[in-house]
This record gives sequence, C-alpha cells and structure tokens, in this order.
Amino acid sequence: MTAYALLAPGDPAPRVMQRNSSGERYNLDLAAGRSLALCFFHAATTPHAAAVLAAVKQRRDLFNDLHAAFFGVTTDREDEAQKRLASILPGYRFFWDYDNLVARAYGVVPLEGEGIYFGKWVIINPMMRVTAVIPFRKDQGDIAEALEHVASIPAAGRIAGMDVQAPVIILDNVFDPDTCRQLIAGYDAADRDLSGVMREIDGRTRLVLDDVQKRRRDYMLTDETERKTVTAFIRRRIVPEIEKIHQFTATRIERYLVACYAAEDEAHFRPHRDNTTKGTAHRRFAVSINLSEDFDGGEVVFPEYGARGFRPSTGGAVVFSCSLLHAVTQVSRGRRYAFLPFLYDDAAAQVREQNKQFVDPG
Repeated sequence: MTAYALLAPGDPAPRVMQRNSSGERYNLDLAAGRSLALCFFHAATTPHAAAVLAAVKQRRDLFNDLHAAFFGVTTDREDEAQKRLASILPGYRFFWDYDNLVARAYGVVPLEGEGIYFGKWVIINPMMRVTAVIPFRKDQGDIAEALEHVASIPAAGRIAGMDVQAPVIILDNVFDPDTCRQLIAGYDAADRDLSGVMREIDGRTRLVLDDVQKRRRDYMLTDETERKTVTAFIRRRIVPEIEKIHQFTATRIERYLVACYAAEDEAHFRPHRDNTTKGTAHRRFAVSINLSEDFDGGEVVFPEYGARGFRPSTGGAVVFSCSLLHAVTQVSRGRRYAFLPFLYDDAAAQVREQNKQFVDPG
C-alpha cells in the first residue's frame, strides 16, 4: 500500500530545510514565533495556485511576519526559471521542493516511491505545532477556510486559553559583584574577536561570520583560577536548580566565554537554537549570566512563547534548554556583558566525541 505521513492538529510540525525563493537553504524551524501557512500547490500555473496567490497577497495585514508568514511549496522547476514566484518581505516566501522533501514530510506525496500529489494547506502555530490540515477543494473553499483559520490563531505566548511564559529558569545572585567586575575587566583588557555562528555546510560544522544574524564580540576566559571560580558558582547555584526542575545532572561545561553586546556595534543575535549542528548536538542547557546592568535592549527573548524579554540583574542568570528558539534584542545604549557557557553531561560528552569528525578544525 502507498503510505503517506499523517499530520493532525496537535502534532509537532516536521522539521525541514529546503532551498527557497531567497536563494538559500531555509530552516523552517527558525520561523517559529508566528503562525505559518504552508500551501502545497505543486505548480504556480495551476488554477488553484493562481487563486491561492491572489487571495494571500490581499492579506498583507495577516502575512506580515509578525502574526503569520506564508510559505508556498512548488515542485515545478519552471516556477523558478521563469521567475513566476518571488519572496515578498515581510510575509511571503516559497520553497523550491523539486525533490519533494517538504511534501513528503507533510503527507503531500508518499513516503516512498511515486504517488498522487495531494494539494493542501498545513497551518502551524507559533510553537511549531500543527493546528489544521486543509485539503484543496474543487470549489476553492479551502482558501477562505485557511485564511480564517490563520487569523484565528492566538499570538505567541497564548496557549490553551492561558498566557504563558517560556519554560526557562531565572536565578539571581549566581555570580557575586566582584566576580562580575573581574570578568568585565578581563574582557576589556583582552583582544576581542568577532563572534560567528555554527553552520552545517557539506556535512561539516563550520564557524561562519554573519553579522546580519549575529553581531557580538567575545573573549575566552583562560585564567585557571577564574575558571575554577565560575565553575564553582555554576555547580553550587545553577546545577541544583536544573536537577530539581528537569531531573538532569549537568557535569560538564563547554566554553568559558565572556561576551559583550555593545550599542556601538548595534549588537544582537537573531532567533536561533544552540544544538542544530553535529558539532553542537551535545549541548543540553544554555546559561546567560548578566555581568552588567547599564544598557538598554539586550534582552533574551523566546519567540515561540511571545515577545517578553528576560533581563536579570547583575550576577543573575537565565537558564534554558538549547533546543528552545531564542534571540538577543539589539542593544541600543551601553554595553551588555555576559558569561555564556553551555552545560551537558557524560552521556552528551560521548556524542561530542563521536561528532568531532564532523567539526571543521578551523
């Protein structure tokens, strides 16, 4: 029998990465934090696709990358070659799904082999959970239904009729004031490198500079006494909280990194997850300890759970799963200094060791 992936409301949206109309491979998972309307129309030249495109372009109020974004999915190479489809930002993008990677994951074509292409809409909420699967209908009534459904989805942070916040741990007094001042002084006295992002390129994890995605300068703490001091604070004041809340015992630290988000650099870090490459798959918890307070902006936000920003006082920490989508808003005044390690355990250390072969030495 021909088998298709089955999706229903409440299911997590399949994670896919495909080349899109902006000319790059796009990770759909990073679009979380707003509703998403995926429309599988096979080719822009079909009558149904023409009706879809006409209807959605009339809803710029809806598809604005704040409430929602539209993703059209085509398998027709001529749509790209003839420039029939193009991104319109904000709000409208298209996947060139010539190998049916996205269509297969979303139950539009069979999991294996050839079969019928079922045109449909899949609507996803800000937490990347499916809220509706709407098949195409001959009377094109699916279009109005899909648009009405997208408009009805609550904004991020409103779930099951309740206002919620991101599942993060907030702590104060993790570092004492002297330690914060000492780490800042060490940063200011050292050479500070531009900070890159980890990308999976040709099967290898590489460090890439991308100042659109991330603009920050870092300093790696090398003094052994200072490293022992911060390790002791983390072991005594953060690890027990993770154990209590998540029943996970962190035994290892990756990187002793002091970072600075400076207003003069227009520093920021756009939405990302910290464990999406082979070289970072071992990371379990991210820790963000503020070392200063005299700045504006620089808040840690979790788009899947709303626009609320988290900004602990000096010495305070935000601790969260590396799987959570998060960002740092642009610093508009002053400098935000922070200590930013990752925590993991012995089992994850084995994953790290196994994946070393996939990490670019540079």
